[in-house]
Amino acid sequence: MKATDVDSYELKLSQVIVIELEEAKANDICQLDVRKLTDITDFMVIASGTSHRHVHAMADRVRDAARRHNFRPIGLEGELENNWILIDFSDVVVHLMMPEVRHFYSLERLWNEHLTKSSKVLQDDPAEKNFT
Repeated sequence: MKATDVDSYELKLSQVIVIELEEAKANDICQLDVRKLTDITDFMVIASGTSHRHVHAMADRVRDAARRHNFRPIGLEGELENNWILIDFSDVVVHLMMPEVRHFYSLERLWNEHLTKSSKVLQDDPAEKNFT
């Protein structure tokens, strides 16, 4: 697999996730490109929900959308508490949090150099949303 294939795979997965979170009315969606900072993952997607139920529903939607595009999570944490749900796709890690938890841990601040708002990551071209 060429490096460009890997990059497009990771970018496609992160875009699928961001689009699904936008449709789920997630708040403050952001994408962090951490490829130059860590070997653990390439991208992190962080979003807030308005309630525990909303955070749980966002997690369900992300997993379902990823499966529809043949991506499978390798790990899931925090589903019982619904304060902070982490979905690990290896190359992309998704953090879905209640606002107070997100503020307390401030993941964006930790990885700030590579923060990209989702609106800058995704093109405004509706054709970009078609991944099939």
